[in-house]
Amino acid sequence: MADGYPCNDYDLLLNMPLSAFFADAGNDSWGWTDPTTNKEYAIMGLNNGTAFIDITDTNNPVYLGKLPTASVNSIWRDIKVYENHAFIVSEATNHGMQVFDLTKLRNITTTPAVFTADKNFTEFGSAHNIVINETSGYAYIVGASNFGGGPIFVNIQDPINPVIEGGFAAGGYSHDAQVITYNGPDTDYAGKEILIGSNDDEVVLADVTNKTNPIIISKISYSNVGYAHQGWFTEDLKYFILGDELDERDFGNNTRTIVFDFTDLDNPAYHFDYLGTTAAIDHNGYVKDNIYYQANYTAGVRMIDVSNVVNKEFTEVGFFDTYPNNNSTAFDGVWNVYPYFPSGNIIISDINNGFFVIRKK
Repeated sequence: MADGYPCNDYDLLLNMPLSAFFADAGNDSWGWTDPTTNKEYAIMGLNNGTAFIDITDTNNPVYLGKLPTASVNSIWRDIKVYENHAFIVSEATNHGMQVFDLTKLRNITTTPAVFTADKNFTEFGSAHNIVINETSGYAYIVGASNFGGGPIFVNIQDPINPVIEGGFAAGGYSHDAQVITYNGPDTDYAGKEILIGSNDDEVVLADVTNKTNPIIISKISYSNVGYAHQGWFTEDLKYFILGDELDERDFGNNTRTIVFDFTDLDNPAYHFDYLGTTAAIDHNGYVKDNIYYQANYTAGVRMIDVSNVVNKEFTEVGFFDTYPNNNSTAFDGVWNVYPYFPSGNIIISDINNGFFVIRKK
């Protein structure tokens, strides 16, 4: 236990309740490391805006301020970072995309400040998610009304002057996606910009290099589809790890993670299912150094060793449960985890219990 939170091999460094941010619910989170000062900043989505927290010294965190929602409140907000700017979308009506220059956080003297977006991009309304390929400088807006909810291609190479360059309706509605400049085992696609869409009842692989002519490479589904929610490549780009958000509720299984073999992008193959230790629902998950960090709603964050994926073996090696009430099949607890800070500190955004920083022992 760490201050009342069940855990294994991970320590609690910091917890800030939602009341600290004058908010009623938490959602997404992301991080920014200032390339000039090396300070680490957490970005947390809230029902009424986006909070920015200096977590460089976890003994003395500073809530720097909030960027209010661009329109109305919403429990859905999503954030990514590119070139020292945060890009924020929401399911809030007519929200569009807020662009915020994160270098402003260096010189805040009065906290918490009320921030103003550097750009309110309104060429689409609400959206569920934003995906950014930091290599190419493109944002992919998914779950909007444009292109049937498929990705909108936005050039953000000049961050405060985004330009829509097309979209992709052929794959259907995308709930979330990962987009990379591909350097994996399938040499047919070397250097191409590849999108993997988690699209409700299937996973869609597409070549989006040419923004005016995106091409479906292949599609794959799996048994007992509840809702293909979000997924992430292993670091060698051979396997893709998918979370289904509704299968625990609809089919009664423990937390199920579906793993695909993407060695040949034209012929993706089902590899195996990994079942967790509880009946909690899985949400977002990310891979770093062969650990899959799984936001697992009521069961907190689970750390899963995926180094033996070739032999169809995952092993849970740690967890931190920010929602100690129960591990039930419900939409409470952890929304997101961000494990990419150079310091090794990991941030967690919890719908009910606010903001956490943890670290491996």
